[in-house]
Amino acid sequence: MIKKNYIIQPAQFKLDGGAMFGIIPKPLWNKVAPADEQNRIDLALRLWLIETDDKLILVDTGIGDYHGEKFDNRFAVVGPKSPLDEALKTIGKNCEQITDLIISHLHFDHIGGLTKIENKKLVNTLPNARIHLHKDHFEYALNPTDRDTGSFHTKYFKEIIEEADKKNKVTWYEGDEGDLLDGLLKFKCSYGHTPFLMHPYSDEFIYMADLIPTSNHVHVPWVMGYDIAPGQTTKDKNVFLPFIEKNKLKMIYEHDPKFWGSDLASSDKGLLPHTKYESKNEFAYEIRG
Repeated sequence: MIKKNYIIQPAQFKLDGGAMFGIIPKPLWNKVAPADEQNRIDLALRLWLIETDDKLILVDTGIGDYHGEKFDNRFAVVGPKSPLDEALKTIGKNCEQITDLIISHLHFDHIGGLTKIENKKLVNTLPNARIHLHKDHFEYALNPTDRDTGSFHTKYFKEIIEEADKKNKVTWYEGDEGDLLDGLLKFKCSYGHTPFLMHPYSDEFIYMADLIPTSNHVHVPWVMGYDIAPGQTTKDKNVFLPFIEKNKLKMIYEHDPKFWGSDLASSDKGLLPHTKYESKNEFAYEIRG
């Protein structure tokens, strides 16, 4: 049984606004997500932490701290050293206490925090965590298209995941939907952003990852240019949004700099955010359904 839900915010970064909003004209998206002089917009790196009597479950890991000055400047990464551990410390937790890691997908800003560099060697940041990952997505990440290969920093996660698998510490998932952690959570997959992107959900919350990265992306036509199949993303949204509204779930936005989440309500433009929940200027904090 779930006891508490937390938001973990280990860092923040920026991406190109045009890429984040695809075919939407800049005069429209710039009103809700103002761009800097390099056309970049502010984005959060927001994780979901779930506490039960005997588990501490983390969804995604953030971007990590080892990419180097050139990378950090390009993406305007702001965060402390050991960002995940520092964020967890603010609520009295640490990386060693994480029992399970659910990976939505393997893009660098979602999986980067899984590893760290110690004595010039790559090591697992979450040494005691069982990894929960979609098998087909992992296989895709090892053989992506030329268009999205830059999103998968394979050298930072492949060895760690394969090493965990050899120790029987990876649970592989298949199919479009199913149970996670013996039914404590469930998942649904979307396909437009990247194949077999896994969205975990409880009876209160659902993690939107990059299907709906911010509250501004709920409107179905507002689709990222980063998506491998933008038309499929609109189909995915038309499946997920009615499901979320029907089940009265609160969406957790992984990248929205202002709001950690919202619920949905019908409007003349379809299902859109109703009550938005403001993000706190803290590394970690509890949320309620």
